[in-house]
Amino acid sequence: MNDTRRRGPIARFFVGLWDAVNFTRRLVFNLVFVLVLLLVAGAIMSDDGRPLLPRTTLVIAPEGKLVEQYTSDPASRALARALGDTGAGEVQLRDLLRAIDAARDDKRIERVLLRTDRMQFSGYASIREVAAAIARLRASGKQVVAFGDNFDQGQYLLAAQANEVYLDPMGGLMLEGLGRYRQYYREGLQDKLGVDVHLFRVGEYKSAAEPYILDAASPASKEADLFWMNDIWQRYLGDIARVRGVSVQQLANGIDTLPQGLAAAQGDLAQFALRQRLVNGLKTEDELDDLLARRGVADDDAEDGFREISLDGYLGHIDNALGSVAARPQVAVVVAEGEIAGGKQPPGSVGGESTSALLRDARDDDRVKAVVLRVNSPGGEVFASEQIRRQVAALKAAGKPVVVSMGDVAASGGYWISMNADRIYADPSTITGSIGIFGLIPTIPRTLAKLGVHTDGVGTTRFAGAFDVTRPLDPDVGAMVQSVIDKGYRDFTGRVASARGRSVADIDAIARGRVWSGAQAKDRGLVDRFGGIEDAVADAASRAKLGAPDRYQVRYVEKQATPFERFFNRFAQNRIAAAWLKDSGIAGTLMAHALPQTRDDLAFLDHALQARHAAPVQALAYCFCGL
Repeated sequence: MNDTRRRGPIARFFVGLWDAVNFTRRLVFNLVFVLVLLLVAGAIMSDDGRPLLPRTTLVIAPEGKLVEQYTSDPASRALARALGDTGAGEVQLRDLLRAIDAARDDKRIERVLLRTDRMQFSGYASIREVAAAIARLRASGKQVVAFGDNFDQGQYLLAAQANEVYLDPMGGLMLEGLGRYRQYYREGLQDKLGVDVHLFRVGEYKSAAEPYILDAASPASKEADLFWMNDIWQRYLGDIARVRGVSVQQLANGIDTLPQGLAAAQGDLAQFALRQRLVNGLKTEDELDDLLARRGVADDDAEDGFREISLDGYLGHIDNALGSVAARPQVAVVVAEGEIAGGKQPPGSVGGESTSALLRDARDDDRVKAVVLRVNSPGGEVFASEQIRRQVAALKAAGKPVVVSMGDVAASGGYWISMNADRIYADPSTITGSIGIFGLIPTIPRTLAKLGVHTDGVGTTRFAGAFDVTRPLDPDVGAMVQSVIDKGYRDFTGRVASARGRSVADIDAIARGRVWSGAQAKDRGLVDRFGGIEDAVADAASRAKLGAPDRYQVRYVEKQATPFERFFNRFAQNRIAAAWLKDSGIAGTLMAHALPQTRDDLAFLDHALQARHAAPVQALAYCFCGL
């Protein structure tokens, strides 16, 4: 029997002490629970608890790469922001564009401070799309001021769009031109390691796999690369010259005479940029903050001393202001960004099954009246590309217009999934084309022989075990593989010819693996119009007869965040909650569990060494054509 009246004084003391510990434990737990509830309630009710006041400066300071679609889940991004981790940041291009366009008509936004010096280069087409939005903002009368500690030439193209550009006196800016250099492995693979790489391709310009069989770029590769690169570079110089009030020739001369010009500036890169009229002045960050405080509204409580709002904060205000809207017809946007691979792939890459499923969802949704396929891909597997192309054709057959908007790169397989659209939009500096097919088969009998290992055995036919990479490749097997690649090229050019209303001979003349800029592709009939995502959406809506923009919605069709991810994203955006997470001892553990697993990039040789099942070789429509 557990009767406390029969316990001695010592037992009663320890029982009482234990009860006190239990009571204290429950009290502390309940207090913490109430605190968390208050934080959650604050996160749900308000993004930061502060209204957007008049004469606010919108600070746009992208950290990381401009992307069409996030590659991590919302909870991971929210937690990373709360902990101040911006090392692997991403900024969605669509968010940047809608913030700039909203600021254009927002009377509370007085000016924009543009910080591009922490932005990673993504491609000139996406930067030019943002530059066009900034030009519209300036045309509305809003002032744009750009500042940076240092600028590379990709960051500078965007910063140059501002009314005034300031550079730190200890910073630097140097335009150097476009270069594309790669490593070549023939000697290392074949002579040193004994790996024989068998390349099968159609088109003398299909140079994607040349590094595995050559020690230097082929003349055809150099000719084609220099052709499209020069076009993009001249457009870059023209864009800078137009907004900075200098001539293209002046900019070109400044690069050609760079050693002399820099010597005249006594090695001072900031002074050199000022003399070249690339910047308006040299200021420290504190001096810039003082300038903006004088022009705007000084605010001692603000981080920089003037009334400001960040890009994320402003997007929160935009989203809150939208509220709920009545159901309207929709233009669906499906993003195809990254390499094209078979099966289901995560965001940031294109899956033959997963991207097809998104297009199928748009086709089956009665609210969706038209579709924009936003393509930013260098291509990949042929079959996966064909799966997606079939869904584009199925959308059109269902009576839903499809318009393609090309991003920085839409080449090879990226063009394959685009070609059947009702209309194709691209930026003049988009990289596209590369209509060609190739396949790789590495064999390693010589490598094994260096180790004293040899392969031998028997087969019931002459082709049994023919694709064993430890055996030499039979010439007849090579001929079979080349036949498969030839057929793939005929499929590619035939489909392009049918989609574009041209003859196969016409397409072959501009195909053969050759890469084009968007402007060159338009001249050759591979692209229909110049424009960005907004132009493509407007075209799709017009084709579906949806009327003015306020008569329809634009909805991105993509994998939806889970309820927990949406809740945690909201929670972590709250300033108090963010501070709590950052200072909490368990934050590191949460981060480790919240971050999604990342896929290791497989090199082409690793991919080629994988089992090919029934296919003798994996046919690839891929373009190594980035800058």
